[in-house]
Amino acid sequence: QVQLVESGGGLVQPGGSLRLSCAASGSNFPIYTMGWYRQAPGKQRELVATIFGDSSTNYAASVMGRFTMSRDNAKNTVYLQMNTLRPEDTAVYYCNAFWSRSSDYWGKGTLVTVSS
Repeated sequence: QVQLVESGGGLVQPGGSLRLSCAASGSNFPIYTMGWYRQAPGKQRELVATIFGDSSTNYAASVMGRFTMSRDNAKNTVYLQMNTLRPEDTAVYYCNAFWSRSSDYWGKGTLVTVSS
């Protein structure tokens, strides 16, 4: 069992930056593929970024070059550094830990609002 707790959301002006954190409890954290998803009002949840056990990453086209995902296995934590934020980045951001269909966990989310 893995529990995920996101933090770091808030209100930021367009062009600003935020760093989200996701702290995981439980064992075997390094083997999990970790993901950041987001869900804007009235829209479906979408994948923003993924980091694998070897720390390789994938990003959605909409955030490529602006967002950076990283992991610290010693702290059981993943991060999402978000730069040059846009109003369309406004959403609830969720952390996901995936190993298998029976080992697929979600956090409760953290709200990011980009507005002047």
